[in-house]
Amino acid sequence: MRRYGPALLLVLVGAAILRISAFSQLYLRYVQTGLRPYLIVSGAALVLLGTAMAVVRHSADDDHDDDHDDDGDHHDHAHHGPRIAWLLTLPALALLLFPPPALGSYSAEREAAQRAAQGVGAFPALPAGEPLEIGVGEFSSRAIYDSGRSLTGRTVRLTGFVTHGDDGAWYVTRLLVSCCAADATTSKVEVRDADAPPVDTWVAVTGVWHPQGELGTDAAWPPVLDAATVKQVTAPSDPYEKR
Repeated sequence: MRRYGPALLLVLVGAAILRISAFSQLYLRYVQTGLRPYLIVSGAALVLLGTAMAVVRHSADDDHDDDHDDDGDHHDHAHHGPRIAWLLTLPALALLLFPPPALGSYSAEREAAQRAAQGVGAFPALPAGEPLEIGVGEFSSRAIYDSGRSLTGRTVRLTGFVTHGDDGAWYVTRLLVSCCAADATTSKVEVRDADAPPVDTWVAVTGVWHPQGELGTDAAWPPVLDAATVKQVTAPSDPYEKR
């Protein structure tokens, strides 16, 4: 069985990739939507390659056994890889059977507070209608850097997961990605006038912006929302906002 180890490992990895990309939307926990076709092709290629390796190995073993039967030599000359290589099957099995969850409050708490690197400037006008559905990242950017103060007086709805601060404050939080979970950064909005739900609970918070601090300074971060309603919601299949 050990001689089929490399082939088995390739099949396991390929099957795990196909499980999260071709047969579910679990891949959205790790990468953006546009990368799905590449994951499916990669997973299928690994499964095919592993299967081909196993077939070639099996054929070679049959030929080897035939040669030994002809000359009477029954010594096993097969060369096997180190047994420790089998440990590589563990992460493949884990991804196949127990895919890790999306990043949450732990990752968000490790992200340092955003600073005024963008600079203050004008933002495009917001669409009409209230409550205004807006991303946590866009709300934060407008609250901290928008010289036109486009959020003033607008009722908005933010959706994200709950994180808690050391001082008793709580936040509606989202992780922003450019490509995949590895480059995720945190955006969060402090929620006031509402009791804190448990950490990692997904909520939709409706309220109005509470201006504080000078634009583009640390005093303006994190932005604040005076909540009118807080409603628990189901976590979206794609938990990340796009930068």
